[in-house]
Amino acid sequence: MLTQGHQVICVDNFLTGSATNLASLQDHPDFTVIQHDIIDPLPPSLRPTQIYNLACAASPRRYQADPIHTLRTCVQGVFNLLELAAAHDARILQASTSEVYGDPEVHPQHERYHGNVNPVGIRSCYDEGKRCAETLMSDFSRMRGVTGKIARIFNTYGPGMAPDDGRVVSTFICQALQNQALTVYGDGSQTRSLCYVDDMIEGLMLLMNSVDTFRGPVNLGNTHEVSIMQIAQHVSRLARQQVKVEFKPLPADDPTVRCPDITLAHHHLGWAPSVSIDEGLARTFAHFEHTLKGTGTWPLPDVVRYPRTRLTN
Repeated sequence: MLTQGHQVICVDNFLTGSATNLASLQDHPDFTVIQHDIIDPLPPSLRPTQIYNLACAASPRRYQADPIHTLRTCVQGVFNLLELAAAHDARILQASTSEVYGDPEVHPQHERYHGNVNPVGIRSCYDEGKRCAETLMSDFSRMRGVTGKIARIFNTYGPGMAPDDGRVVSTFICQALQNQALTVYGDGSQTRSLCYVDDMIEGLMLLMNSVDTFRGPVNLGNTHEVSIMQIAQHVSRLARQQVKVEFKPLPADDPTVRCPDITLAHHHLGWAPSVSIDEGLARTFAHFEHTLKGTGTWPLPDVVRYPRTRLTN
């Protein structure tokens, strides 16, 4: 977006992200970072034309660490952003998730499927939080005229992931690079559909800038389905060694299958992922290899801080 001449304001509480990921933008005249949590009132100086809401921990390890905050981010945070969008007639895109389908009984998952979610399980703070966020988006569109777009994001990976976030790709790669056994939950037959981050960003931008009448929900993800054991085998080949596997019990409500039907995205956005799993995993492996060996250091960008007391006055 910066290359297209837009001014970009990044609002992040850095609960799961790192300021080092923004270091390359720290001197850009049209880029500003505000350290802030969207569950609190937003800075009154914001006058957006487009809002991409990507807030919320996305890995089970992170969102289950503070489930109440996770739910507040999905509900209270989205409400705050929708009020901001309504006040300034801004478009808003909600990063929803394939987790709204729960442990699906329909495969592959299409947008008409209402899901199979446990509302009181250990994953429900995220699953039900995102479902409620979709409800808020839809009701603000109907009642307040907000142009709200909903993207249901399937498993996404790539450089910049936190090494300890607990998701399968980052976990496997970091374990392999440290000569540890790969932790596989269940028997490894459960499937995921891995979409490389560059493809996902393209899909989100196409959705944001699509015609007003197309608002979703729309699935964004890779239709190439792989098992957890196949991902382990990919990582083992990249590590150029035979990596051991340690099996552990499958967590409660963990989905056994995950694969998107992207007919809507293809028809309305002309979008489909282009980066193969071989290429994407190779890029991601190289990133972690570089990072974990400590061969790269980045200065922290300047952060504009809005203390909570200032915002609530």
